[in-house]
Amino acid sequence: MNKVLVSACLIGENVRYNGRIKHHESNMLADWKLQGRLVPFCPEVAGGLPVPRPCSEILCHDGSTVLHGHVRIMNIKGKDVTQYFVTGAQKTLELACLHKTKLAILKDGSPSCGSTYIYDGSFSGVKKPGKGVTTALLQENNIRVFSEREISKAAKYIKTLEI
Repeated sequence: MNKVLVSACLIGENVRYNGRIKHHESNMLADWKLQGRLVPFCPEVAGGLPVPRPCSEILCHDGSTVLHGHVRIMNIKGKDVTQYFVTGAQKTLELACLHKTKLAILKDGSPSCGSTYIYDGSFSGVKKPGKGVTTALLQENNIRVFSEREISKAAKYIKTLEI
């Protein structure tokens, strides 16, 4: 049975930056949880950030450029928090490898987990196409990443793995 790495916030764990629980309603996630498929994880908490914490955004570009040391992640208070995000991404990859995970469902928009969009670094709520640091690292290691809006695609992908 293929395991699914999942952003812990999507299944109701209290790990979000603002300390609020934001459970993502999904029958598929509920079924996978019952089957023991889910491997919940929060890269930001694993990287050493507390709950709650000041919101953070990638300055320009996206998670790939952060991984390669070209761009920083700052929190709204002006503190460089890049290393927390890189460490969290590395710990996420270690967990994925431990469970032989081939896919992840991650919270879009996050500077860690975003897969189709992130925020533009201005802390003004402006979205832009891009991916977070954890998503970039997982993809560089051949782990497919889906957003919470793509769970049905993830389910189809799992079926191709289990043929």
